[in-house]
Amino acid sequence: MIVHRQRLPSLIQKLKTEGKKIVFTNGCFDIIHAGHVYCLKKTKELGDILIVGINSDQSIKKIKKNRPINKLSDRMIVLDSIKYVDYVVSFDEETPENLIKMIKPDILTKGGDWDKKYIVGADFVESYGGKIVIIPYIKGRSTTNIIKKIRNLP
Repeated sequence: MIVHRQRLPSLIQKLKTEGKKIVFTNGCFDIIHAGHVYCLKKTKELGDILIVGINSDQSIKKIKKNRPINKLSDRMIVLDSIKYVDYVVSFDEETPENLIKMIKPDILTKGGDWDKKYIVGADFVESYGGKIVIIPYIKGRSTTNIIKKIRNLP
């Protein structure tokens, strides 16, 4: 379900009251590929509820050259259609730090191409006993590789 950020605090309170284990991951999800789906599946297996934070178009423009390829509303619709994803919420900042502080997930995940020391929010999540899990990376599966391949087509 696509959820507006303003609705998030009451949703989180309800889920925690129900004793749900909340898992959070984030990304641009510009061109969804098998690596994304694998990461989302493995992340969902760690808890009851998977909340995915997705960079807004403005946020992506600050961190990636010539991106996004797909606009936010389209990316959110695609993410929402993946069976492992319970909630999708966007953020405008360069990082999901404020979103992580709002959600206070039990587990925070990132793909295997990330080193724990660079994961935004990791220190915060661990400060209250939450866990950081790095999902193994599937070699060769990346949006950047897909874009390069498309650009090299005749």
